[in-house]
Amino acid sequence: MSSPSSTHSGHVAVASSSRTPPSTSPEGDDESDDGLEVRDEELLADDPLHEYGSPADRVTFQRNTKPQTLGLASRFLPSPFLARHVTPPSPLMSPGRLGRSATPNTILSYLNAPSDPVAGLQDGKDAAGLDWYVEGPGRRVGYDNLTAIDWIYEYSKERTRLRQLTIDGPSMLGQLKLVADASQMWWVLVATGLAVGGIAAGIDIVSDWLGNVKQGFCSNVSDGGTFYLNRAFCCWETDTYAACPDWRTWATAMGIGNAFGSYVTEYIIFVIFSILFATTASFLVVRFSTFARSSGIPEIKTVLGGFVIRHFLGARTLVIKSLGLCLSVASGMWLGKEGPMVHVACCCANVFIKLFDGINGNEARKRETLSAAAASGISVAFGAPIGGVLFSLEQLSYYFPDKTMWAAFVCAMIAAVTLHALDPFHTGKLVLFQLTHKNPWHAFELVPFTLIGVIGGLYGAMFIKLNMRIAAWRTSTSNPFLNRPVVEVIVVAAITALIGFPITFLRAQSSELVEFLFAECKYISDDILGLCKEGVANTGVIFTLLISAVLGFLLETITFGLQLPAGILLPSMAVGALYGRVVGLVMEVWQQQHPNFFAFGRCAMEPDIQCITPGTYAVIGAASALAGATRMTVSIVVIMFELTGALTYVLPIMVAVMLSKWVADAFGKRGIYEAWIHFQGYPFLDNHDDTPVPDVPVARVMTRCEDLACITATGYTIESLRTFLRTHRFRGFPVVNTARDPTLLGYISRTELQYALDTATSPSRGLPVSTACYFKHQPLADPTVTLDLRPWMDQTPITLNSRSSLQLTNDMFQKLGLRYIAFVERGILAGLMTKKDLWSVLNDGEAGKIGRGAGVLREELDEREDEEGLLGHSRGDSLAENFASRDGAG
Repeated sequence: MSSPSSTHSGHVAVASSSRTPPSTSPEGDDESDDGLEVRDEELLADDPLHEYGSPADRVTFQRNTKPQTLGLASRFLPSPFLARHVTPPSPLMSPGRLGRSATPNTILSYLNAPSDPVAGLQDGKDAAGLDWYVEGPGRRVGYDNLTAIDWIYEYSKERTRLRQLTIDGPSMLGQLKLVADASQMWWVLVATGLAVGGIAAGIDIVSDWLGNVKQGFCSNVSDGGTFYLNRAFCCWETDTYAACPDWRTWATAMGIGNAFGSYVTEYIIFVIFSILFATTASFLVVRFSTFARSSGIPEIKTVLGGFVIRHFLGARTLVIKSLGLCLSVASGMWLGKEGPMVHVACCCANVFIKLFDGINGNEARKRETLSAAAASGISVAFGAPIGGVLFSLEQLSYYFPDKTMWAAFVCAMIAAVTLHALDPFHTGKLVLFQLTHKNPWHAFELVPFTLIGVIGGLYGAMFIKLNMRIAAWRTSTSNPFLNRPVVEVIVVAAITALIGFPITFLRAQSSELVEFLFAECKYISDDILGLCKEGVANTGVIFTLLISAVLGFLLETITFGLQLPAGILLPSMAVGALYGRVVGLVMEVWQQQHPNFFAFGRCAMEPDIQCITPGTYAVIGAASALAGATRMTVSIVVIMFELTGALTYVLPIMVAVMLSKWVADAFGKRGIYEAWIHFQGYPFLDNHDDTPVPDVPVARVMTRCEDLACITATGYTIESLRTFLRTHRFRGFPVVNTARDPTLLGYISRTELQYALDTATSPSRGLPVSTACYFKHQPLADPTVTLDLRPWMDQTPITLNSRSSLQLTNDMFQKLGLRYIAFVERGILAGLMTKKDLWSVLNDGEAGKIGRGAGVLREELDEREDEEGLLGHSRGDSLAENFASRDGAG
């Protein structure tokens, strides 16, 4: 947009902010010139391609001396960051076009300078002294909460930063900088491994002690027991808990000798402590950090996929999650700490990342580090370092290159070594239920193993369906606990305790239950659960295990999703171990009753070796349940192998996992974490998802140009742009030439536009609100009294032809990690699609069924266009209601 011309030194100032002729005055080589002041020659310069330009500025095709090579970033970034030495001009690279050469240092200041709206013209983000002609991705202030990151921009910025370090490499100081920069990730991962190992040991000790407090306490009677010891350590020197004088039940401590009175007293105290622990954990979550609830893995997958959720990985979340896990696990509810430990690990890594600007300043590199750190959570939870690496690769990470796998391996190993060194169980093992199975399996056992796999698939499918329906009910108005989540936790904890105490298998802590179910009876010295009974009593054990499996399934379905830290991995393993042990006991009874059956011929040939090992069936059942619920495969097999140390049973575990996944996939492709991502409405595009995309042209689903809030290149003032931002609440806006000629010029994010306007009107620059603004080159505009917004605009947005297929569009979003794609027809803007748009289109068929408006990431602002969505007017109410938060920038 033009402005009245001004006169300087008797000359008419026809300003051009894009091209300047070479300076012929001696001051042109002054090293003190920072390139930010506008010289008379620059104001009087005309387009070098103009017919009246000087002969030196005209285009020629003669071979010239090769100019100094510019870096890749120098070609695409604006040129206010110019070298102190002017390069020799050439016809094809005239000083009028480039002014000065961009150096890595100045480019880095461009990309990484802190944002300060009152820093004046010398600020790295101030728009006053830039040569606006050079096109590029535009400047970035930062990412708003609940928006997608730009992977391409982040990696480009990282390459530029590394190039600068490489240039400084030959010197001793440069080499030290390279070593220090390369070691940043390793310092973070080493510190994370140490911290996660220590936190895991603390959670194990505290939760185990609190869990035992529900039934009794350790006192100093004869062997020096003290109150802070759990039951196992209090009775360390005795063979059975019944013969342990230092462990006293609450009924014994109260002097109640009657059997019925003792039972009732212990029952009541058990229920009271269970409710107290669960209520405290829920209160901490609701009061101090709602992000600490549940497992956190769905949100971690979304964050690693390129979404910004502020405070989700903060220090407060770390503290509340760790404390809440101790209490919620001790409450005896059907939940686990294994999944939440992944969240704890990522929180630890994020805290350490803030100490290193090289990682903290780049969102893409930060997510690589978080992907590696996530492996340490599973490593300490299951005592499976390699399984943790594979879990991060298979389940969590969106981008997992080879270097990240190596980093994840190191972090998981350090965490496991730390936990082993602390040895919280004083057994020399990483987990309480780490066992070793040595008996071989027989070929006929593949039939019951297959049955266990099928049951696991059915379990996973039913669990996900029922859990999602309960979650949808929780968000509906028919839920009496809709605005009282702590009360709901109290009710569920009370029900769990009341049901669990009479049944020994449900009374035990989940880890203790899994330990007994995995073990062989000949290695169980104190059968406190009554698992190893023989004869007729064995029938009662089978029936009790079946009842426990059914009740455990129902309780975990209700528990997962409550407002307290809760994972699903260990409860699924417990349910699987229960029905797996049932199958094993049935097979054992069958073999003992019919030893001459043809299938058991091999057993008759080896009478000294136990034919059927029920504990093995429990291990396979646990693996099948995990596969059915999470749809993981390789990582589960490795985790179970590391847990049991039995290489012999890898093949049966693989068979059960494979069948479980196949059966569960027949009812739906989504695992429990993907189902919760879908339910919460997180804009996560799974790059591992092989679901076919509808074969339709993208023009049928994109937001058309006439429905977009576009900004024209000229015709705006600062005041009118602010009015535009107040009127349209989208995250970003396409920039077109004119309303009649919607040629796409670029895309500007709401954050950058708002920042540029605030900077221009700040006291340091003091432009009036009536200042003319423009988004394309204006030869007659005076840069001192106008506002050029091109450096804040992405002048090279990713575009596709409007006739492209939706499949190609989906591949572009998934493979490149884009925030948005503009669709053009011969340069004319035809439409736009953001990451959230694509997610909404792909999930439109099911989005309205459950969880509508239930996501915690919804922006609850009144009268926002974001809440309807750009597609809301054209695709119906179901999509508009579900897509409650529109992010115009993806």
